[in-house]
Amino acid sequence: MLLTLNVNNTNTVIALYPLTDGKPGELRMTWRISTRHQQTADEYGILIRNLLQGEGVQSSAITAIIIASVVPPIDWILRQFCERYFKQKPVFIEPGVKTGLPILTDNPSEVGADRVANCVGAFEKYGGPCIVVDFGTATNFDVISRKGEFLGGAIAPGLNISAEALFARAARLPRIEIKKPAKVIGTNTVDNLQIGLFYGHIGLVDSILARMIAELGDDTVCVATGGLSNLIAGESKFIKHVDDTLTLDGLRIIYERQSRAQKKPAAGR
Repeated sequence: MLLTLNVNNTNTVIALYPLTDGKPGELRMTWRISTRHQQTADEYGILIRNLLQGEGVQSSAITAIIIASVVPPIDWILRQFCERYFKQKPVFIEPGVKTGLPILTDNPSEVGADRVANCVGAFEKYGGPCIVVDFGTATNFDVISRKGEFLGGAIAPGLNISAEALFARAARLPRIEIKKPAKVIGTNTVDNLQIGLFYGHIGLVDSILARMIAELGDDTVCVATGGLSNLIAGESKFIKHVDDTLTLDGLRIIYERQSRAQKKPAAGR
C-alpha cells in the first residue's frame, strides 16, 4: 500500500492508497492529525501505525511512502519514522522528483511541496487554465496554465491566522467560533467578529480570483481545497469545485510518475 503525508504548519493529513502491480488505486482512508514540531520519530511511528491497525492494515503492508512537507525542521524526523517503522525510504516532493509540472516562477525551488501537489492534481482532474485556492494556515492561490504549467500565484494570511492576530491584539474581543454568520449587519460583538472575519475573507479571495481570471481568461476553473474550503468556498462567486483530497491525489499522481521515471533506465538495458 502507498502511504501519503501532506505535512503543513497546522495539520498533517495522512492517506492510504492500495497498490496493484505498483500502481495506486482509489483512496482508501484519510486521517488528519496536528503537526507538532516537538514530536519524535517514535511518536509519529506509533501514532500512524495505530491508525493503520485500526483499519486492519499492518506496517508490513506499506511498501511506498510519499511526503509533501512545508515544515523543513521536521523532515529528518519524518525520514526516521518511515525507515524505522515501515522500513521504507520516503519520497519527498523536492527538486529532482519527476512531478510532470513545469514551474515557470523566478525561483522554482521556493515553491512549496503542497502547492506542487495541488497543481498536479488539479490539472489532471480539471484541466487548465485553473486556479487552486488552498484554505490552510495560509490561503494559497496556485495558478496553472492551459498547458499545465505552474505560473505562480499569491499567498494571503489564512482565516484562522487573521482571527488569532485580531484576538491577540484586541484584549476586549472574545475568541469566537468561525462560521457563516446568520446576518450581515451585526448587533453584538460576536456577530460583528464573525461577519468581519467570514465575509472579509471571502472578499479577499474573490478580489484576487477576479484579477487572476481577468489575466487567464473566463474559462478558468477555480477549485478549493484545504481544511476551511467547505466553509468558505460556497460563498465565492468563482469557486465551482471543492476537492478535499486534491493534495493527496496530486501526491498519488506524482508517485506514479516518479515510479515510471525510475523504471525507464532498467527497461532500456
